[in-house]
Amino acid sequence: MRPLKSNYYKMRSESKLIIVILALITVINSANAQTNTALEKSSIPVEMLFPQGKSKALILSYDDGNEADRHLVKLMNEYGLIGTFHLNSNKLGTKDYLTKEEVKNLYKGHEVSGHTANHPSLTSLSKIDVIYEVVEDRKELERLMGYPVRGMSYPFGNTNDFVVEAITGLGIEYARTVGDTYNFSMPTDFLRWQPTIHLFGKTNYIPNDTANDRRELAQFYQLTTDFLKANSLALFYVWGHSWEYEGTGNKWAEVEKFFKMVSKNPDIYYTTQIGLVDYINAFKNLKFSADKTLVTNLSSINVFIKMKGKALKIEAGSIMLLPKE
Repeated sequence: MRPLKSNYYKMRSESKLIIVILALITVINSANAQTNTALEKSSIPVEMLFPQGKSKALILSYDDGNEADRHLVKLMNEYGLIGTFHLNSNKLGTKDYLTKEEVKNLYKGHEVSGHTANHPSLTSLSKIDVIYEVVEDRKELERLMGYPVRGMSYPFGNTNDFVVEAITGLGIEYARTVGDTYNFSMPTDFLRWQPTIHLFGKTNYIPNDTANDRRELAQFYQLTTDFLKANSLALFYVWGHSWEYEGTGNKWAEVEKFFKMVSKNPDIYYTTQIGLVDYINAFKNLKFSADKTLVTNLSSINVFIKMKGKALKIEAGSIMLLPKE
């Protein structure tokens, strides 16, 4: 009988082992299910929206500080538009340029940004000369404006890795090129920021070529129309120079036509370039819990996001419980 008893205890032990294994499998499956649910929540996409939950933003950016900026700023103020103006501090007060005494009042409500002190091509300079051009420009513009100058545009749009490395750490938080993208994408590198398009495209680039001018102007207005109709996140970044609208032809009328098209639109966030930089950084610095049920906004800027198809406002300095559905 001993073999039978031995088999009985053996079978009983095996049954207990099976029960334990099944229990462990149940626990593991439950844990995996919870983990998968947590992972699903953590993978919920969060999309940035512009202030007030808008999906379109407009930047108008102009270089040099030519005296024609007086008329340009006057028009922009009339249409409720704001711009970023990149100035060469050592050219102020010289022929065809604004005076140092007028810039603070003229650009009130707009952003003044750097364009180097003397407008050289930075790619042809030594590192110390690049630093001099950028820092001296910042210092003088800050003295004139009374606030930190935190960005710039590259003279002639010229830059490379050497120049970007040289200006890193000089207080420059963005730098614009002239490499038009012809789209409404967000910047991926603030120090190599490519705009959407030059104002009116490449009209007048080829002397006395009216056919090219018509094509370029048509392309510019088509892009403007596409922006106004855009349904997804869209940044329209237009750049140029006020002196381009002087001289023969009624180019100022064309500028005003464009301003009318894009002004006073409740769907557009009108911003300076540094304003958008600050906003993007505030969005990137939002702190989410692992399961996307909580978010902290450490900045002093209200940030708007789109999550699960809903637009949400994350107030500055707040911890917010996010909706479950």
